[in-house]
Amino acid sequence: QVQVAESGGGLVQAGGSLRLSCTVSRLAFSHYEMGWFRQAPGKEREGVSCISWSGGNLAYHDSVKGRFTVSRDNTKNTLYLQMNSLKPEDTAMYYCAATRRFATCSGSWFAYSGSWGQGTQVTVSS
Repeated sequence: QVQVAESGGGLVQAGGSLRLSCTVSRLAFSHYEMGWFRQAPGKEREGVSCISWSGGNLAYHDSVKGRFTVSRDNTKNTLYLQMNSLKPEDTAMYYCAATRRFATCSGSWFAYSGSWGQGTQVTVSS
């Protein structure tokens, strides 16, 4: 079974930065499109960002464009999310997922409905 471990969350003031990491095991990481998702209290989980299996295609939720950057290191089986200019509305539990095999962040990458890891909490104070 695929295992994911998210880390890097924390408490930060508005305007600050955080870098999330997601380490994946028991999966051919380099073959998978990867996504970052988040869920705020009382809200549905939403797709934040996607990176294709090759790293050549990226996608972002409109609310984070220009502030967040997704990347991956296939040699370390690790996915990253650099979050700058954080806002209180970014407060949520953040999750990563291996969404689709050999996919390129087109279509419905954000409709992933598989299993989830523990997530990492991001809290942005105003």
